[in-house]
Amino acid sequence: MSQIGAPRGRTCSRSPRSRTLRSVATLTSAVLAVTVLAGCSSGDEADETPAAAQDNAPAPRDRVADGGTLRWAVDALPTTLNAFQADADGTTSRIAGAVLPSLYTLDERGRPRLNPDYLESAQVVETEPKQIVLYKLNQQAVWSDGREIGAADFVAQWRALSGRDTAYWTARNSGYERIEKIERGKNDLEVRVTFAKPYADWQALFTPLYPKQVMGSPNSFNDGARSTLKATAGPFLLKAIDRKGGDVTLARNPRWWGQQAKLDSVVLKAVPRADRADALAAGDVDLAEIDRSVADRISLALRDARAGRNGAQAALAHGPGAATTPSKALKSWALAHGSDDDKAAEAKAARKENQEAIARYARAQDALAKYVVRKSLEPAYTQLSLNGESGPLADERVRRAVARAIDRQELAESVLKPLGLPAHPPGSHLALAGQAAYADSSDALGGQDTKEAQALLADAGWVPGGALHKPAGTKAGSEAEKKEAEKEAEKKATEKTRKSEGSSDAKKPASDTASDEGLYIVGDDKPGDRRAAAAPAIGANGPEGGTGILAPASAAARQSAALLARAEALDTGAGAARAARSAPKPDQGVAGAYAPRGTAAPVTAPGAAKALGKDGKALSLRFVLPSGPGSESLRAVGDRIVRMLDAVGIRTEVTKVSDDSFFKDHVASGDYDLALYSWPASAFPATDARPIFAKPEPASDGSLLVEQNYSRVGTDRIDQLFDQAAGTLDEEEAHELVRQADARIWAAAGSIPLYQRPQLVAARADLVNAGAWGLAAPRYQDIGFKKPETTKGTQSND
Repeated sequence: MSQIGAPRGRTCSRSPRSRTLRSVATLTSAVLAVTVLAGCSSGDEADETPAAAQDNAPAPRDRVADGGTLRWAVDALPTTLNAFQADADGTTSRIAGAVLPSLYTLDERGRPRLNPDYLESAQVVETEPKQIVLYKLNQQAVWSDGREIGAADFVAQWRALSGRDTAYWTARNSGYERIEKIERGKNDLEVRVTFAKPYADWQALFTPLYPKQVMGSPNSFNDGARSTLKATAGPFLLKAIDRKGGDVTLARNPRWWGQQAKLDSVVLKAVPRADRADALAAGDVDLAEIDRSVADRISLALRDARAGRNGAQAALAHGPGAATTPSKALKSWALAHGSDDDKAAEAKAARKENQEAIARYARAQDALAKYVVRKSLEPAYTQLSLNGESGPLADERVRRAVARAIDRQELAESVLKPLGLPAHPPGSHLALAGQAAYADSSDALGGQDTKEAQALLADAGWVPGGALHKPAGTKAGSEAEKKEAEKEAEKKATEKTRKSEGSSDAKKPASDTASDEGLYIVGDDKPGDRRAAAAPAIGANGPEGGTGILAPASAAARQSAALLARAEALDTGAGAARAARSAPKPDQGVAGAYAPRGTAAPVTAPGAAKALGKDGKALSLRFVLPSGPGSESLRAVGDRIVRMLDAVGIRTEVTKVSDDSFFKDHVASGDYDLALYSWPASAFPATDARPIFAKPEPASDGSLLVEQNYSRVGTDRIDQLFDQAAGTLDEEEAHELVRQADARIWAAAGSIPLYQRPQLVAARADLVNAGAWGLAAPRYQDIGFKKPETTKGTQSND
C-alpha cells in the first residue's frame, strides 16, 4: 500500500499503517458497496423522488422459482475479502453484501432502512451526558459456526477500526473513533454503544459487520480475511474462490434464519468490460453491467426478433454484411474467380473472413435476443474537477468563469437522452435527487452565461492580446525570463517522457475499465489500485479561510466576499451576520458569480472567442482524459467542454492518458488542470464527503495533504459546517448544515457536477429482482428466475 508520489501535492496518511479512505458506495458492477448508505433515518418520509426509478424486474417471492445458479459478471476477483482494507474493491463489497450482516439496507430512494434480519430495533436512548445507541439484535441471528451475533463482535470491530491500534491496517475509521465504549445490555441480544461526542451518522457503523474471529487481532484482520472468512451470517455462504477459473461461488446458507435464498448459488465471474458482449453472446453470464454499445446491440437483437428476422438477416441489415453492396459483392466475386492468382487468393481470403464475421455476428445476435437491458441512474455523478492548487485556476474568478462557460444541461442531455433516461444536472455535490439531504444549491455559483464568464476573465486580467504583452518592468533576456524558459523546457521534457510512457502503455492489452459513462468513480478502483488518504481533520476552527491552496494567484477579495455571502445567505446565526458585515456594500451579490458592476466583457470574434492572455502568457488549461476502450462517452463530453471553453477564450490542451495512469499519476497527484471523474453519493455526507471537500493542509515538506480533495480547493467554513452536521443529533439541522456546506462548495468552484451516471445492465429475460437497482441495494435472497408458466398461462407452483 504505497503512497502516491506527487509533484505538486500528495495524498498521505497521518500514520504509516492506519489508513483512512472515504467509504465508497456506488451500485455499479464494480462497486455494490454496503458500507455507505444513502439517505436519512427510516422515519423520514420527504416526498422527493429519485431522478429515475430502479429497473430490476420486481416479482413477489411466490413467483420466483426455487433453485438455480446465477452467473454474475464482475470486473475482477477480489484481492481481499476485508471491506475495511485499502485494496478492497467492488467484488469485495458484493460478496460482503451477500454473506455478512448489513444492519441497514437501502430502499428505492436510497435511504437506509433497519434490516429486520439482524435488528429488532436500533435507536438513540440517551443524549446527555453522552449519546448512547441501543441495538436490539434479532434473537435468531447467528454466525455460520452457530455462535450468536453479539456485543463481542461489535467490540472487536470498534477496536480494529478506531485507529487507536496502528497494528491494524485499516482503510478508514470514520465514526468508530468517536465511540467511547461498547457493552452488553440487559441480555446477550442488547448492545449499548456510548459515544465520546455526538455522532449524527451512527447508522453508518457496523455495516458490514464482521465476526470477532476476523476483527479480534491484527493478524486475522490484516492477513486472515484476505482470502477466506472464518464465519459468515448472510443468506449465502462463501463456498469457494477459483483464481484459475476466475470464479467466486456463493452457496445458499443452511443456517440462514430469514427468508431462504431463492437461488442455490451465485457465481461471480471475472469478465472484463471489453469482453462482456462476447460473454453474453456465448451464454456465459446471466447478469452484467454493460456499456452503451453492448446495450445497443441487445436492443437491435430484440427488435430483430420481434420483427421475425434471424441473426443472419440481421447481419446483412446492420452487421458486418451491411456494407456489402451488390456492386462490391460482384467485384469481390470477379476478383476471386479472375486470372490473377495473387488477387484471387487475396479476394477469397477476404470473402472467407467476411463470411465468418457475418456468421459470428448472426450467432451472437440470436443469443443476445435472450437478454434484456435494464437501465436506471447510478447513485454517483460525473463532475468536472478544476485543480486550484496553482496556475490560472488558483484564481477563483477563473474557476468561476470556467463553470459559467459550461452548459451542464447540454452535457447531461448528450449522455442521458439517447438512453431514454432523465437528463437533469445534479444540483448538489453531497446528495442526489431522492435523498434526504438533497437541495439544488447551484444558484450559489450561477448557470451558463458566456458574457459573465468573459467578464470574470477580464476582471482576473485575462484579455485578448494579453499573451503578447509582457508585464511592465520585464526586460528581454532578463533572469526571470531565462528561469521561466528553463522551467518550460523542463515541463516539455517531462511531458515528452509521459507521452512516451503512455504510448508504451497503449501497446499493452486493454485493461478492464471500471465503468462507461464517467469512467472513473473514485473508490471504484481495480484490485490493488486503491490509494491511502489522510484522515479527516475534525474540528476545524477559525474564520472563513478562502481557497485551500499553497500558492494562490492574486485573490479577488471583493468578488470572493460577495460570492461567499451568497452561499452564506443559507447560513444562520453568527455566520450570516459576519458575512453581512464583511461583504462589500457597493457590490450587491445576486445569483451567480459576477465580476464587479461595469466590468466589460472582452470583444469576441465571430465563432470562437479570441485567445486570452495575461502578462505575456496565453490562457491554456491542461485537460486530462482517459484513453481506455470504455471511456468513449467521457471523451465525447470532454470534447463538448473544450468547445464551450473555446467560446469564451479559454484554450485547452487535451492530454489522453492510459487508464492505469489517469487517476494515480494525474488526478490524485495533481498533475492536471481539468479532469472528468465521478463521485458516489452517500447517505452520510457529513462523514463521507468531508474528506472530498476538506481544505487542504500544508505538509512539512511543502506539499499538500489533500485527503481526497483532488481539486485542492476548500475553506475553513466548509469544514466547520461538515463537523457541525456530523455532531448534531437533529436530522433536519444536519441536513440544513449539509446544504449550507454544498452552497459554499458551489461558490468555491472546484468541482462542477455534470450528470448522474447511467446504469445499464444486461439480464437474462427470465431473471427477476435483479438489474439496475438505481439508488437501492440488492436483496440477494429474492433474486432468482421466474417460475415457468403452465399451458393455461398460469404460473407453476412447483
